[in-house]
Amino acid sequence: MKESANPAAAEAVACSFNPDPPHTDTQPMLDLLITQATLPDGRTGMSVAVQGGKIVDVAPGLQAPAHETVDAQGCLLSPPFCDPHFHMDATLSYGLPRVNESGTLLEGIALWGELKPQLKAEDMIRRALAYCDWAVARGLLAIRSHVDTSDPSLLPVQAMLEVKKQVAGYIDLQLVAFPQDGVLRTPGGVDSLKRALDLGVDVVGGIPHFERTMAQGAESVKLLCEMAAQQGKLVDMHCDETDDPLSRHIETLAFETQRLGLQGRVNGSHCTSMHSMDNYYVSKLLPLIAESGVSVVANPLINITLQGRHDSYPKRRGMTRVPELMAAGVNVAFGHDCVMDPWYGMGSGDMLEVAHMGLHVAQMTSRKGIQACYDAVTVNAAKVMHLDGYGIAPGKDASFVLLQARDVVEAIRLRANRLKVWKKGQVLAQMAEVRAQTHMPNRPATVDFLR
Repeated sequence: MKESANPAAAEAVACSFNPDPPHTDTQPMLDLLITQATLPDGRTGMSVAVQGGKIVDVAPGLQAPAHETVDAQGCLLSPPFCDPHFHMDATLSYGLPRVNESGTLLEGIALWGELKPQLKAEDMIRRALAYCDWAVARGLLAIRSHVDTSDPSLLPVQAMLEVKKQVAGYIDLQLVAFPQDGVLRTPGGVDSLKRALDLGVDVVGGIPHFERTMAQGAESVKLLCEMAAQQGKLVDMHCDETDDPLSRHIETLAFETQRLGLQGRVNGSHCTSMHSMDNYYVSKLLPLIAESGVSVVANPLINITLQGRHDSYPKRRGMTRVPELMAAGVNVAFGHDCVMDPWYGMGSGDMLEVAHMGLHVAQMTSRKGIQACYDAVTVNAAKVMHLDGYGIAPGKDASFVLLQARDVVEAIRLRANRLKVWKKGQVLAQMAEVRAQTHMPNRPATVDFLR
């Protein structure tokens, strides 16, 4: 970015990253001091002081010596991105054993069924670790992954537990016991899921709309919520991932949550049938979900790819009613769901891409709406995952990402470059500023993509 002789003009185009300005030794040394940062809530000129992996102060204009000082120059300093819904056991397996030609959810499930007998733990671990590298480089430091428990061998579970162990120093990885083929529909499904929990899986999952009948789906919700209540576990169910407006298991999930006193501990993922429900029923449903304290995770990239496949025109978007849920007081987050697997051949672990698609599909294009979509991949997702120490405030973990953008609108618009990524005060990844060099007569030699 060009320097300006006009201080006001220089301020207007700020966000030039200076990693190591000098400091003095007149005060006790901090581990890290970040200055001149913009925070997601809009505060500018903010400093963040770090000691012992924790944030000790957040205030404008702090001055103190530190072992590392970073002048953010107006760039956006954000808490890390969180993905509250992913399938790490399948990630990066695209094309194995073949490609999903129809692009449907059901062909993806069938394809995964074909692949499972060929799976090897070392291959799943290798692919998952490669994805975790992508995630860290993009400032994604917390992931909740659903892990298939349908096969009695529990090979995916054992592989992902090993991945969780290996990435513990840099990614908060939660695992969900997910009966992909239906916990009641699969012979021994309940026993396999219980064994996965005994091995150390964190969260109880389910897929009621894939059971053989609506009644059996409701029975699975009741059974799995009771299991979670008995073991003190969180719940996260694939709920109504279908275009069928009569798939209403989210209603049962909300009821069981209240009946068992699980408020605040339960999440319904996808909920795409709500896109197709009539407005009268939804007007009853939204207060029930809010009352129960059930959160909802939408997966914009995947929901609009898999849903509406049986439509001619007009085609349904498929994603659940995000702005309406938020307006009703429901905590709504966005997940990536899939990256290069039997269901989705695209993706790169970029939660800003998820937020970008989400605001378009939900038509949340006001500044308030865009902010809500940014929150859906940060603070709202962290709430779904019950993350401790999350956020930019004194006493929180010094985990954050510095983006080449000056506010959340710019961050989503540009899918902004991650300049630095910290985990508890330690740098995990960094990238150079993105600048394009151009060679056009009578035009600047450098293109700045900021406003």
